[in-house]
Amino acid sequence: MKTLIELYDERPIENVMGTEMFRPEETILICPPEIEQNKALRQAMAQYFEHRKCPVKLTFVPVSLLDANKVEKQLRHILETHEDCAIDISGGTDAALFAAGAVSGETPVYTYSRKKNAFFEIHNAPFAKDLPCTIRLDAKSCFLMAGGTLLPGREDNEQLKSMLPQIDRLFAVYTKYRPVWNRQVGYIQKISSAEPGVLDAAGAPTEKADNRSVTADAGLLRALEKAGMIEDLALTEESVRFRFPNEIVRFWLRDMGSVLELQVYRACLAAECFDDVVLSAVVNWQGGANQRDGVTNEIDVMAVQGVQPVFISCKTSEIRTEALNELAILRDRFGGAGSRAIIVTSAPAVKSRAPMRRRAAELGIEVIEWSDMRLKRLVKRLRR
Repeated sequence: MKTLIELYDERPIENVMGTEMFRPEETILICPPEIEQNKALRQAMAQYFEHRKCPVKLTFVPVSLLDANKVEKQLRHILETHEDCAIDISGGTDAALFAAGAVSGETPVYTYSRKKNAFFEIHNAPFAKDLPCTIRLDAKSCFLMAGGTLLPGREDNEQLKSMLPQIDRLFAVYTKYRPVWNRQVGYIQKISSAEPGVLDAAGAPTEKADNRSVTADAGLLRALEKAGMIEDLALTEESVRFRFPNEIVRFWLRDMGSVLELQVYRACLAAECFDDVVLSAVVNWQGGANQRDGVTNEIDVMAVQGVQPVFISCKTSEIRTEALNELAILRDRFGGAGSRAIIVTSAPAVKSRAPMRRRAAELGIEVIEWSDMRLKRLVKRLRR
């Protein structure tokens, strides 16, 4: 195969996986005019193939995929002017698929099944006959194929992999002191600094945080010291003093949501089924190189299994409808059908979460609550 003809699909993976599997010299994407005019998307797709070490010439052909006659005309022109073509009908609209069938003749036609994660011969395409998909994506690839860019997050993921024992110890402390955790983080924020290199913390036993008085929990601080999260703890009636071991742990203890995100990250690694796991995945929707170039969002934890991205949002508070809607939009934009969205909460159970669970089910979002947050149970939920 020298030329692969793709029918544009809203699920980004459908537009790139045939090229990566079969390595044609040129891929021609039959797409809506607004896609062909989207310079950022075109550049991101080119960067995707460069990142994947898959050299290919990309050509975008604009046409309404709702007009079978126009699609058929474009397909016939491509088949007449290009050698050794094949048509991928994994994506596209009904009209585009109808047009592909009308022009196929002896041209090889194949498709991809999400359910079986394999390619199948439709017509004259033995190279795709019952062929398992062997593509293993990373988070960066998932964003590039959809026209976005993965930006540096607030965590060094390579360094985190060497800190798993610390994460386990921190979560053990959090489990014991969860009811008071958020307010105590507010206290730690008050008596410490986020400035580079400043690791000492000191203050009165009671401080005002978020317009409320918060008294240091001596038991929590001693537990953090025993776990190696703080050092040189000194508690008196007049003052509280300690030192963070490093800036990473300082950030964990000054951020209310970090401990929950770290536990989910830890469980994704322990599951040993994901090809890539990223804590604090910041995505630029427009494909820019920094957060000033366009709309950005942070995904608390992102994991990828084969060609399936998993978007995970972590909440220490009760899950609101707005959070579900935002997660669904991110999932649909950068993963599409077949990708997973999971929302995790460590908030105390309210009288009834039935409306929230019902809304999550409507959006196709999995909900993980505190009862499933122990490592073994969480790994089981993530593996599904």
